[in-house]
Amino acid sequence: MSTNFPLSKDELASVAEKFPTPFYLYDEKAIRENMRYFKKAFSIFPAFREYYAVKACPNPYILKILAEEGCGTDCSSLPELMLSKAAGLKGDFVMFTSNETPAEEYQYAAQEGDIINLDDVTHIDYLKKALGSLPETICFRYNPGPLKEGGNAIIGKPEEAKYGCTREQLIEAYATCKAEGVKHFGLHTMVASNELNPDFFVDTARIIFELVLEIQTKCGVNIEFVDLGGGIGIPYKPGQKPVDLDYVARGIRALYDKMIVPAGLDPLRICFECGRPITGPYGWLVTKAIHEKHIYREYIGVDACMADLMRPGMYGAYHEVTVSGKENAPADHVYDVVGSLCENCDKFAVQRSLPKIDIGDLVIIHDAGAHGRAMGFNYNGKLRAGELLLRTDGSIKEIRRRETIDDLFATLDMSGVAAFK
Repeated sequence: MSTNFPLSKDELASVAEKFPTPFYLYDEKAIRENMRYFKKAFSIFPAFREYYAVKACPNPYILKILAEEGCGTDCSSLPELMLSKAAGLKGDFVMFTSNETPAEEYQYAAQEGDIINLDDVTHIDYLKKALGSLPETICFRYNPGPLKEGGNAIIGKPEEAKYGCTREQLIEAYATCKAEGVKHFGLHTMVASNELNPDFFVDTARIIFELVLEIQTKCGVNIEFVDLGGGIGIPYKPGQKPVDLDYVARGIRALYDKMIVPAGLDPLRICFECGRPITGPYGWLVTKAIHEKHIYREYIGVDACMADLMRPGMYGAYHEVTVSGKENAPADHVYDVVGSLCENCDKFAVQRSLPKIDIGDLVIIHDAGAHGRAMGFNYNGKLRAGELLLRTDGSIKEIRRRETIDDLFATLDMSGVAAFK
């Protein structure tokens, strides 16, 4: 749970005068420092790379900041590949992890030299047809099924997920690609979301390393990099603790020395594709209290809604809520903090103990720097919030303007409505 909002009441009020609420605010300094901590924890490996999950916060300014800190990107669509390119990333700094992928998206990724991570064994022939031949480097996504216990409402149980290949399919896939002339191979898995148990990630590495050795034995293929996915959670709720990345790195390193080094596979690049733990704690949705309601419960209505941040309504996810200038005031009122969407699940907080909220107060929704603005939508004709970046020098940069009615109607033929019969 982050309570480290970087602006004072007066500073935030000044920002809100120039950029009306609701808006997202990201802290560049904190994101840079956090990325450096992430890299340092895994610097005990001979080769390491974090591929930031673009879906978490698809803004080229954020991607550029992370690129400057040595980070690559993990992409799942053509627009995400294009955003990565705009941030100066391509080639082996871009991992294209998609599923049910159109041919033109594979073609774009191949043109840029990005790493293509295939989701299924049948995609080998599809990719070959799309490109004319297979690329020199290919990665495959592994679904361990019931071998990996866990899962949650976000990603589901591995054996029920649509993603990845079985172990038997992978053996076939690597053998086929080797015969087709592919020279460099990777292995990927992604089996968790917002997981806080550090041993979960160590165990995932064990499963992947075992498969690496099996592929080497059965296919004569030496895996050159493994992508252990993302899924590292952040402590949204009071009392939760962040994942100890140093502990995770040491646990994986012990397995690496025991399993990978004796097999002659050192150096094997270790990769992650985290989004949430990189930017999640350092983005906030700022909104304004505009209504109050007193019926069976006490309600505070704000000018943001579920269309701006869907996680609480979609998953029942918890986000800390604070009131600017009242951080130390007694939490002696109980509210549902709600938006204006015509859905009863449009609630940012339910029966939450908070200080007294007055109309006009600026309300801060924390830990919204990943899977926040990115998951916005236009149901009810809602216009999505803009994004602001707090630069390291203290200045504020608008990195995405808020949507307008013209944006919403841009794909409609409004001029032809009157004549339509």
